[in-house]
Order: sequence, then structure tokens, then C-alpha cells
Amino acid sequence: MASRALVIVDVQNDFCEGGSLAVDGGGAVASRLTAFLADHARDYNAIVTTQDWHVDPGSHFSAQPDFVDSWPPHCVAGTEGAAFHPNLETDQVDAMFRKGQHAAAYSGFEGRLASPEDVLGASENAASLDEWLRAEGIDALDVTGIATDYCVKATAVDAAHAGYSTRVLTGLCAGIADDLEPTYRDLEKAGVVLA
Repeated sequence: MASRALVIVDVQNDFCEGGSLAVDGGGAVASRLTAFLADHARDYNAIVTTQDWHVDPGSHFSAQPDFVDSWPPHCVAGTEGAAFHPNLETDQVDAMFRKGQHAAAYSGFEGRLASPEDVLGASENAASLDEWLRAEGIDALDVTGIATDYCVKATAVDAAHAGYSTRVLTGLCAGIADDLEPTYRDLEKAGVVLA
């Protein structure tokens, strides 16, 4: 039987309504995830979160963003915008991975293990998400969070490429694009199951 982890991607204030890079439905996803955890946390061998945690991500931030490769400043390390959305209950989270201190970092697999006290992010020597999952004996992932067509997609594709049996729980995600079909096709092409 698979040893499965739940990965909650970037459910942060700046990616929810009122944030600097808000995704419609972000706050509702936070609430749905909390309800899901209340009913299903014991179905998982581990629960992890990722956070964008930007210190100086270079051209990822722009005053004139193209919304493809550059974006308005968001999730600046240590700010309220980088904090988890208050509707997301994190009591049952086993590990937190912060990414993007000095780069764009869309995939959670670019993150490093951090603690809430790590204001400037995780140490380069800290375990990566992949290292941590393998140490825990995890071989299957359910990926959720924000945004379906960016960081959720990048995390799920990297998970599948790394050999994890990977599902995206689409009802526990929020996307930027009105039409997510191209994203879903890309995920399926990478071997990710949509659930």
C-alpha cells in the first residue's frame, strides 16, 4: 500500500482575496482544505506545506509585470502577505518548505525545510522536499493549493518526474486562468492523475 502525503501549495495571504497577487477563490480553498483535513488528515502518512518566501527574487518581481515570468511583489519573507491564510488550519502540518528566496521557484520541490522562526527562509543545507519525503518513506502525493496553473502544476509535474504516484485534488485548488483545461492536459501528459 502506498505511503501517501498531502502537499498544500502556497495557501498564503498574497495569493488570496485582498493580497497583492490574489487568485479568485483562494480564501475558499483555504477553508475547504481545513474541512478536508478535519475529515481526512489520518488518511495521510504526512502533511506538508509550501510557501513562496521571497527575499530578493530578481526579475521575478517587476513594477511592470508581464504576468508570465514577472509579477508584482508578493510573499515577501516575513510579511503578512507571506503568511498562511487564516482560514487554513495548520495544526496537523508535519513539515513546511519555503521556496524562492532568491529565484522564482514555482515548484515545491525547490523548497527547503523551514520553521516558522526562519524569517529569512530555510538554510541551503536544510532538507529539500524530495529528501524529506523519501526519508519519511513517502511514495505517493496528493497536491492541492494555489495556483492550479502555476505552483500546483509545477509541484505536481516535478513530483511525477521524481517517481511519486501523484494526484492533483482539483476541488482543493484555485487557478488563475478562467480555462484550466490546458493545465489539466499538461498534468495528465506528465502522468499526474486529476481527482
